Amino acid sequence: MTHSTRRAMDIEQAVAQAPILRQLAERARASAERLALVRPLLPPGLQDQVLAGALEDGIWCLLVPHHAAAAKLRQLQPLILDALQQAGHPMERIRIKISKRG
Repeated sequence: MTHSTRRAMDIEQAVAQAPILRQLAERARASAERLALVRPLLPPGLQDQVLAGALEDGIWCLLVPHHAAAAKLRQLQPLILDALQQAGHPMERIRIKISKRG
């Protein structure tokens, strides 16, 4: 077993044994799942720029690199919310945040 494999297993075990970490991991997975669901609805130039953010209490955060992307996502919010609803993931609202990625 390599060091990186052992380390990954240690992290997975820690997550499985800690309720708070397990809950955070589940939210991250659910957020990524929702992004995969709505990504095809985004214009091709935006599909790779949007990142899944926090998912909590019916509010989902999407991270974008600049204001133009945020403006376009705001226009698409009704379509995104409808797609989530149709897929059985009703959301109260979507927050859009500008995130400077290095």
